[in-house]
Amino acid sequence: MNEILKTTLIGLFFGTFGTTIGGIIGVCFKRKSNKFLSFILAFASGLMLAIICFDLIPEAMEIASIFSVLMGIIAGIIIMIICDVLVQKKFNTSKINKSIASNLLKTGIIVSIGLALHNFPEGLAIGSGFEASITLGYSLAIAICIHDIPEGISMAVPMKNGGMSPAKVLYYVVLSGVTTGLGALIGKLIGGISEGIIAICLSFAAGAMLYIVSGELIPESNKLYSGKASALGNAIGFILGLLAISI
Repeated sequence: MNEILKTTLIGLFFGTFGTTIGGIIGVCFKRKSNKFLSFILAFASGLMLAIICFDLIPEAMEIASIFSVLMGIIAGIIIMIICDVLVQKKFNTSKINKSIASNLLKTGIIVSIGLALHNFPEGLAIGSGFEASITLGYSLAIAICIHDIPEGISMAVPMKNGGMSPAKVLYYVVLSGVTTGLGALIGKLIGGISEGIIAICLSFAAGAMLYIVSGELIPESNKLYSGKASALGNAIGFILGLLAISI
């Protein structure tokens, strides 16, 4: 029981620490130009694409069939469409005017939901890693913590510039990392016998993030600014995402 609790707390700490640091950086950004916001959203989309292409899907395909991976991706896309519709309905009935700010806030909320779903399989990886060896568990936890920092930025910047208070932004950023602790708990409990479940979770997260990139981040980035900032941000995010995965 002590080992299970320890693994859960480690997953919770590393899962929330990286996103919180990123959230603080995002909240402290002062620039509010459309060009800069477009760059940040495009950067987040490139980062997520790298995680999808070189982390989530390859890992899922190593331990499950292509059919299982495709089913997981489709399920992730469907769930995010439902979340998007629900958030859109809330915005339609709220007092917030339809503006760049409200669109940014909606994007930030959708990103936070997607990252929370993405953090769950990361927690599974940490928990399963500790089941294999302490060294592997800590290595995975630290690597995940590092690449959670830019994810926290990509969540915080649109929320803050959408009009949300810094305290509330950080609250949602921390909350999105809590699922890492839950994943670590389950990963520790089921250990190495649950490869199929881990693969489904990984592909599910890939589908959710794919919808966020194609349905929220890239369209919103292009609406904010039509110049080269979007393309440049996307490319830089993709490269840095690849470097973070390789650590």
